[in-house]
Amino acid sequence: MRHPDQDADFVSVLDVFQKHSVPLSLEQIHQALPKKSRRTLQRRMAALVKEGKLLARGERGGRRYMLPAVTDWPLPHEQLTYRYPKRREHEEISRLRKDEGIPFSKEGSEIRHIVHQPLAKRKPVGYQPAFLDAYQPNVSAYLSKSDRAKLTSLGQSVSGLQPAGTYFRQVLGRLLIDLSWNSSRLEGNTYSLLETERLLELGENAAGKDLRDAQMILNHKAAIELLSEQPEEIGFNHYTVCNLHALLSENLLPDPRAGGRLRMRPVGITGTVYHPTSVPQLIDEQFRQILIKAEAIENPFEQSFFAMVHLPYLQPFEDVNKRVSRLACNIPMVRHNLCPMSFVDVSQSDYVSAILGVYELNRVDYLRDVYLWAYERSCARYSTIRQTLGDPDLLRLRYRTELGDFVREVVRGGLDKATASRLIAVKAQSLIPSPDRPRFIETVETELGNLHPGNIARYRLRPSEFQSWLIGWR
Repeated sequence: MRHPDQDADFVSVLDVFQKHSVPLSLEQIHQALPKKSRRTLQRRMAALVKEGKLLARGERGGRRYMLPAVTDWPLPHEQLTYRYPKRREHEEISRLRKDEGIPFSKEGSEIRHIVHQPLAKRKPVGYQPAFLDAYQPNVSAYLSKSDRAKLTSLGQSVSGLQPAGTYFRQVLGRLLIDLSWNSSRLEGNTYSLLETERLLELGENAAGKDLRDAQMILNHKAAIELLSEQPEEIGFNHYTVCNLHALLSENLLPDPRAGGRLRMRPVGITGTVYHPTSVPQLIDEQFRQILIKAEAIENPFEQSFFAMVHLPYLQPFEDVNKRVSRLACNIPMVRHNLCPMSFVDVSQSDYVSAILGVYELNRVDYLRDVYLWAYERSCARYSTIRQTLGDPDLLRLRYRTELGDFVREVVRGGLDKATASRLIAVKAQSLIPSPDRPRFIETVETELGNLHPGNIARYRLRPSEFQSWLIGWR
């Protein structure tokens, strides 16, 4: 077991590397840490190399040390572990994505190409305060004027002036499930949509699933309820953001005291060459600046997207930073009575890659493309009056027969939500190609949740079959 002094030395050594993007010699490290003896540094460096926290190249006087492309010390650490598809899979996914109408900008496509390169080909980078410093509220803009106008048209309520949070509360029942599931899914959570619904409505854990997955979903529910219950008090302030983190991280952090508290130690992020700052003073300073600038932004969508960019980039908390940003981006929606963002249909691949563009390149174009499309999809789900998305859903057209078969089998079999979820997953595994499978499963589960006496003829179901099934549908 390490002595506390060893951990402190390790933090000091790694902190030196956070400030440099080039390999360093032992002499250069000693100059940066003159209070440490050379022999102590040698021992600490050897231990870090043995543990894989540093790489060493060369011999004796020519030996140089550097951070590996991926660091995971100390735990806990953020996860970005999406497995990028092989070339053939990648081309198929790209084709399907294009068919579904996701509009990628030239800049977004360029970023996507860069961050899909192997880690060894991407240059390690650290936190750049200039990225935040360069942004001036209501002068700078990540979203264009036309983007902001389109989002306003999509998201505004037909009801006119109403108290803050009215729209949010009107769709809260469905939003609790959608946002909890989609945000958790983007973190690799294995619960299905129906399993999430059963957990939130009945408190029933899905059999065979990690208890951390259930905890993650329940934490989302608590954080969403905070936004809905305090529309007049929430904002980009220390109270709101830190309490969102405390709720989202409940029972998920090794140190319970870390919930809602700014980070005091280094973290690493798997799957990227980006290394967040480990300097507590800088974290505190930049966090305050993020809140000040976010609160000063007048346009709610620019404000929302700004939070999605800068909160994960700073990594102000020990873990759960991306989840905080996805909930925080809804703060302006609650305050301005706009349609909420639930990240419906957003793929883990696109979200992870877009975040990498911010981390490694300080470029927001890819994430902006995802944000704009995701908000349009959310509005299609919740708005009572909204712009039409135009073309029919090609996935529904492609699997119209299979979709009907799945729904009929669940209803006529009188299956409950847990059993239906397992059946759908097993049957989809053998009948639906892997690139389409996650969205197909979600579509079937959504259709089951939307069945009512007025639309059951779509699936050639009799009223008696529907009523009999509905009794056990829980």
